[in-house]
Amino acid sequence: MSRAFVNEDTAAAQADQPVERQISAQPNYVTPTGLAQLQARVAELQALHAQQSARSDQADKQRLADIERDLRYFNQRLQSAQVVAPNASEQVLIGHWVTFVDEEDHERRVQLVGEDQADAANGLVNWGSPLGRALLGTRIGDEVIWERPAGNLAIEVVAIDLD
Repeated sequence: MSRAFVNEDTAAAQADQPVERQISAQPNYVTPTGLAQLQARVAELQALHAQQSARSDQADKQRLADIERDLRYFNQRLQSAQVVAPNASEQVLIGHWVTFVDEEDHERRVQLVGEDQADAANGLVNWGSPLGRALLGTRIGDEVIWERPAGNLAIEVVAIDLD
């Protein structure tokens, strides 16, 4: 057999392997809710892995590889999680809900959370994002610049809440 055919077989096998999920370099701060979500995700993936493994020869090998990749990622995220329980504070901390207004008096309320819990559509903002970094450590009445790709925006913190 030609060496070229062996290399093609190896390349095809490697192409089926899922690309590893990138682990962020920032500290893995999570809220208690975020920790619970990580634990639930790991449990869900373990159950899916068990289901696929039980099918032995009939298991979807690509699906199994994807599940194993995600399990490695979420297990690592769970192991590196640093739970930050918000407490009453005059400064914005991870876990706090922050209400701010922009230059045009548009009001918005967001919660600073860890990156795995972030969901901008539901007001959950990664503390390490441009908005999160702008708000972290501010107090009611502070004005800060939110550096956005669409252009910088001055915002003022008007409320800080635990829920």
